Amino acid sequence: MAKKEQITALTDELSSYLEGEKLVLIATVGHDVAVPNVNAISWVKSLNEKKIRFSVTTNSRIIENIKANPGVVLNLIGLETVYSIQGNASILESPMEGVSLKLAKIEVEVEQVFESMFWGAKITQEPEYEKTYNPEKAKELDEEVYNALMK
Repeated sequence: MAKKEQITALTDELSSYLEGEKLVLIATVGHDVAVPNVNAISWVKSLNEKKIRFSVTTNSRIIENIKANPGVVLNLIGLETVYSIQGNASILESPMEGVSLKLAKIEVEVEQVFESMFWGAKITQEPEYEKTYNPEKAKELDEEVYNALMK
């Protein structure tokens, strides 16, 4: 059986997918106890095929985890499957300028992309979330964060 070629960059389809507001799960290694730590994040953008940027609050456990071990896995459910994007993260700015909340800008250098859906199945409905606070304020904050992420 032929060995599958390793994918080391985002496809155009995955990059485009990350242009919308998507639910992404990030796995880091705990800085205090070396166990997996999984969190949901939503301010995520593809900078290019090798870099993904996201933002979390400056007091997030994710920050300390990345400082101790930069290896991360981003999981997303979409495009009828599940993707695991493995890479190394670095904190670019904390807090970010031009954002009203104390948020950090984090960049992941993509090393490998895996389709991790179990064989013989496909996703028929993507996860959705709803913002439960002031929609106008949420939109303003989203614009601030996405603009700052891409600088």
